[in-house]
Amino acid sequence: MLGFALVQFLFFSINHSLQLPTYSPDSFPNPRLYDAFVALQAWKQSITDDPKNFTGNWCGPDVCSYNGVFCAPAPDDSTVITVAGIDLNHANIAGTLPEELGKLTDLALFHLNSNLFQESLPDSFCGLNLLFELDISNNLFSGDFPSVVLQLPSLKYLDIRFNKFTGNLPCEVFDLQLDALFINDNDFCFSLPSNIGNSPVSVLVVANNNLRGCLPPEIGLMADTLNQIVLLNNELSGCLPYEIGYLKNLTVFDIGFNKFAGCLPESIGHMVALEQLNVVHNLFSGKIPPEICSLPRLENFTYSYNYFTSVPYSCTKLKNSNGDQNCIPFEQKYQRSFEECAHFYLHPANCLSSG
Repeated sequence: MLGFALVQFLFFSINHSLQLPTYSPDSFPNPRLYDAFVALQAWKQSITDDPKNFTGNWCGPDVCSYNGVFCAPAPDDSTVITVAGIDLNHANIAGTLPEELGKLTDLALFHLNSNLFQESLPDSFCGLNLLFELDISNNLFSGDFPSVVLQLPSLKYLDIRFNKFTGNLPCEVFDLQLDALFINDNDFCFSLPSNIGNSPVSVLVVANNNLRGCLPPEIGLMADTLNQIVLLNNELSGCLPYEIGYLKNLTVFDIGFNKFAGCLPESIGHMVALEQLNVVHNLFSGKIPPEICSLPRLENFTYSYNYFTSVPYSCTKLKNSNGDQNCIPFEQKYQRSFEECAHFYLHPANCLSSG
């Protein structure tokens, strides 16, 4: 078996080292398709493993027939056909992204979900002025946040989740005119900046990173657009700002597995579109405001593993509600022990010390 695997590897390597047939620009309907050919051939040479032979037909001048490559009339000239989209989702391809991909200047969609690409985005992406959707999720990309995305004026959808990116997230990300931002399941370490309120996203998912600090009150400025925010499993601390109550269009608010403290603000009762509220595994205490469980669309309220002392009766009537492991006497089973609760309230976590 080892010998067979070695032969396969050598065969793949030899094929990739062979000189490609050359084509003159005259072999293509227009210069843009020639540039696309150059870019895609360079990319094919950067691929180290293609177990499904997805790029097996990436040869010859007819780039619009390549697997995963989609052509359309150019936005500035409908008589010119150009490469408008690339979708290699779930191909399990390994390799890197070469600088030549910057030649795909009419690219609007770039989808690489569920592959094994490494390193990061090439600097030449700065020339992709029409790029609208960028999805490189579930790969092996690493290093700092790919700051080249900050130079993409048409970008609306950014998904870099499930990679190995590290370090700080530039605050300029929240100045981008995005509709959706997914950066969860990396190893970013940063605090949410005050300019978060500049972001027009409807979906913000930052779960499973090393997010620290407080939730800034400027989050209330996202009221017109924000529909879902997921901050699950980070190191956030402090109290929730009153301004979260301004998020009248929010349907999902998930801050479980952090270090938030203090009481839940009564202003949550103003979040009239809220359907799912998850505050599990924090350091919240005191009484749960009755306004929360009176929200007209609330279906799921999970508040277990905190230190709440009282829960309104209306909360127990929700479709899905779990308040285990709190300090609620008599009303609930599976609560913390008297000793554990007494110890917590002797020195309760507060907004300044919870981090």
